[in-house]
Amino acid sequence: MKVGYNGSVVEADEAVIAVYDHGFLYGMGLFETFRTYGGSPFQLGRHLQRLREGSELLGIVGQMAEDDIRAWLAELTAANGLEGSDVYVRLTVTAGVGELGLPAGDYVRPNALLLVKPLPAMDERLYREGKELRLLRTRRNTPETPVRLKSLHYMNNIMAKRELLASGASAGAEGLMLTGDGKLAEGVVSNLFFVRDGIVRTPHTGTGILPGITRALTLELSATLGVPCEEGLYGWGDLLDADEIWLTNSIQELVPVTRLTDTEGAARTVGDGRIGPVTESLLTAYRNLTIEAPR
Repeated sequence: MKVGYNGSVVEADEAVIAVYDHGFLYGMGLFETFRTYGGSPFQLGRHLQRLREGSELLGIVGQMAEDDIRAWLAELTAANGLEGSDVYVRLTVTAGVGELGLPAGDYVRPNALLLVKPLPAMDERLYREGKELRLLRTRRNTPETPVRLKSLHYMNNIMAKRELLASGASAGAEGLMLTGDGKLAEGVVSNLFFVRDGIVRTPHTGTGILPGITRALTLELSATLGVPCEEGLYGWGDLLDADEIWLTNSIQELVPVTRLTDTEGAARTVGDGRIGPVTESLLTAYRNLTIEAPR
């Protein structure tokens, strides 16, 4: 498999990160995951904007331009025989080489890595029948910055995923983390939405969640469709009373949740066990955006 390394396309074993790279030593780096539709990256501008804002906060300077990223991605997918396909993309920026010890200034020689893999065809049963969402004991940690960054410091998510896999949850289930004081936060790899009393609700970014790109699009689409929405502070009981629940991320779009399971394994069906009308309307509107996006 070929990978992208600092603007070039090389064999994976040729893309070497130095032991003094502060991404490796101190977790100073960021990444974005997104996907292509028919070979075209979706919402790339928003992903790169989030990456730039995070890089500025961390003092990582010298980002590639969007047109250069597009050309680089096209070259990489072609080199892997994936041109025109739906692929999963991860763009990583590490701080680059520094001295052993905490830095005194900005990082001016970052490293950029671009990785791709093919996406399987969507299983439409998932979008009709939904998935399980299991409450975890692992709590969402507080971010090191005012708003959570999609940083290389990913231990909290990994520990949550380990708990989920050991819990007896169904295949493909997502795990839900609460904040330290018991408020709804987010999934291991997703943002959370639910409908109650006709209002679309999602945890506020003040809970320490990642401000997801698909999350933001979902809020915009709700407003466009005339569905009232709010960001707030909620508890597990609010989910138990929800009429509909769904999860968002840039790879899987909007996925309905049709079963809730608590930490003791007690399960409850959400709604009638199938995708709800609000979720379905938003998923349709989202997919229309992917069709209308420039190629």
